Amino acid sequence: MTVLLDAPARTAAADLTLRRGAGRVLLDNWVGTSTVPSRTLYPHQWSWDSAFIAIGLRHLSARRAQRELESLLGAQWGDGRVPHIVFNSAVPNGAYFPSPDFWRSSTAGAGVGAPVSPETSGIVQPPVHALAAWLVHRADPAESRRRGFLPRVYPRLVAWHRYLLDRRDLGGGGLAAIVHPWEPGMDNSPCWDAPLARVTPAAPGSYRRADLDHGHPADRPTDLDYGRYVRLAVDYRDAGYDDRAAAHPFRLEDPCMNALLIASELALAEIARCVGGDADAHEAQAAKLTDALVTRLWDDEAGLFRARDLVDDAFVPARSVAGLVPLLAPGLPETVVDRLVSTLEGPAFHADSTALVPSYDLTGPAFDPTRYWRGPAWFNTAWLIERGLRTHGRHVHADRIRAAFLDTAGASGFAEYVDPTTGAARGARSFSWTAALALDLLNSEEATR
Repeated sequence: MTVLLDAPARTAAADLTLRRGAGRVLLDNWVGTSTVPSRTLYPHQWSWDSAFIAIGLRHLSARRAQRELESLLGAQWGDGRVPHIVFNSAVPNGAYFPSPDFWRSSTAGAGVGAPVSPETSGIVQPPVHALAAWLVHRADPAESRRRGFLPRVYPRLVAWHRYLLDRRDLGGGGLAAIVHPWEPGMDNSPCWDAPLARVTPAAPGSYRRADLDHGHPADRPTDLDYGRYVRLAVDYRDAGYDDRAAAHPFRLEDPCMNALLIASELALAEIARCVGGDADAHEAQAAKLTDALVTRLWDDEAGLFRARDLVDDAFVPARSVAGLVPLLAPGLPETVVDRLVSTLEGPAFHADSTALVPSYDLTGPAFDPTRYWRGPAWFNTAWLIERGLRTHGRHVHADRIRAAFLDTAGASGFAEYVDPTTGAARGARSFSWTAALALDLLNSEEATR
């Protein structure tokens, strides 16, 4: 890959510098079979991180991008779930919490098909993986066919989606539900405040947070919220990670989670055409999910999609970036697309000084420009929204986000996230998905998308 970083590219000098910097982050964070999000704060393999990382890696090495996804899918459970963390056994338990000895996946999850090895978490993250697999294949179809990449990952991806559509349809409305704030990837969003208030936190002395060893307390979730995260995970573990046996006091339908399921079902249709699968079934499922998404989660008055709390069958009041990500769905009604673009360009989600998209309503009562998912702008959601805008032909708006992304990614040292009002770097630096998605946007005019 060092040779690839030195290869000429049809781009400006500033973009060449950004490209080399992004490539260096991915080289430095590679651990042999996968890429860690951060060498300090996140020393294992994360599910949706690996999908985003593979999307960027495809521009440096299609083979390595394939291996990124293959290593993650190699830890898939028998019931189809793809765990949100795959643990590196060489990393000491104390380096990250919750660690393998907390999740106890191989024993507590044995009844639903957890692998004996490697150890994993028991919850999931958004299903970006089929989209990533399709983009990785398109980057080098000959290499993909030589290695039999799509025939090997297709059945695993089908099983993953089946798990979400079956075991996780907790509301009966055809959408996948989340059962923990860590699952939608937007861990500390104000969207979860009201549902979390029902959860009794774990006792402070029963666990030790490792995230504060590397992250500033002002950026991270509060101890109260963290205690609730731990309680939910313990209760799910003690129910054997069985979605039909667990009580799930926290269960919601999240718009980002389901928008990504739609995008990945459409990607599965493309993969099916290559491997002899049923492409029509995947397209029909994407259409069905789109109808359910609009019916159950669209709030026309708010101008975006909202999470639905399945405990009281009501929208959560908070407005977050998750409500804009459904732009990814090509089958949205045009009136919905118009309203989403208007919301994106309005005072709640347009930061004038940076042109970035905050993770939470800039005008909302819980807005915090530095605290994890309570206001900072994230690069993965910017990439998703940029792609969604192009899906609907809104290229002027997409160009603005692309330019802001690339300017801020480089200036921030490929930060995990930034203050949307100033662009100041927050969280970890040299963050893998920031670097990977910068590479993808830099190559967007040349790449087959």
